[in-house]
Amino acid sequence: MIPPAGAPLVLRGREVGREPGGVVRPVVMAIVNRTTDSFYAPARFADDGPALEAAHTALADGAAILDVGGVRAGVGPEIGAAEEIDRVVPFVERVRAELPGLLVSVDTWRSEVARAAVAAGADLINDTWAGHDPALVEVAGTAGVGVVCSHTGGAQPRTDPWRVTYPPPDEDVDGEGLPAHESDLRDGVTRDVVATLRTAAERAVACGVPPSSVLVDPTHDFGKNTWHSLHLLRRTEVLAGLGYPVLMALSRKDFVGETLDLAPADRLAGTLAATALAAWHGARVFRTHDVAATRQALEMVAAVRDEAPPRAALRGMA
Repeated sequence: MIPPAGAPLVLRGREVGREPGGVVRPVVMAIVNRTTDSFYAPARFADDGPALEAAHTALADGAAILDVGGVRAGVGPEIGAAEEIDRVVPFVERVRAELPGLLVSVDTWRSEVARAAVAAGADLINDTWAGHDPALVEVAGTAGVGVVCSHTGGAQPRTDPWRVTYPPPDEDVDGEGLPAHESDLRDGVTRDVVATLRTAAERAVACGVPPSSVLVDPTHDFGKNTWHSLHLLRRTEVLAGLGYPVLMALSRKDFVGETLDLAPADRLAGTLAATALAAWHGARVFRTHDVAATRQALEMVAAVRDEAPPRAALRGMA
């Protein structure tokens, strides 16, 4: 059985990824970091000119969403809210003015940054630190923009995981009586992620975020070791069963690097393999440093799933 393509996604009234004829396709989210120290150097765009050029390239390569971040996710120098706003908000205004066809997401855990970004035209708030600031989702709900609900296992912003543990497999849970998409929730990390994302998504809806504008992200690497992240990739269909669009932020992450023993610059092939698996099992949005390659991988998955024809099927036809 081929899993469904995932829940539809609507941001500020625009449905994202639905093709003529009603087919729902995965969505590419490009990354532009307004930083000098993000882990993958080619995604650092501290200066406005290169950052704007990267946004134009992302749209041309097939991105539907641009995710703009102002603070490195990992350990690094302290960046206050005012400096984060200065890095992000004027750039959001320029992208909105010059590229109206490109939806804009802002990667922040701070409600004051989210509020300023929404006022500048952001369509989505990517809360990668799992509601650390509980007012952030209220900002999204009041404005009617989208929000990403994430899972970090309780980790604090900008911290690295250290000997993270989740409950061991529950041998008393055999899946009987559970919904089909939850029949394998014996393992502790999946149970924790599903419960956290469900609760966060329900709160977002209660705060006024439209259900189709709520994304859920298992948040690989954050509060997890490589075994946890690999396991959650296998459980993508379970996450899609929550009924919200699933965001996968897999691009060049440490779990890919540790699996293959590769530095960030050499992790594209591993990232694309993980992307194809997640897409097959129902993930909806893919945050990536490599828009064109990710778009091609997703189009190949769509063709194998018989959701899209080959672009130039000539072999044996002439």
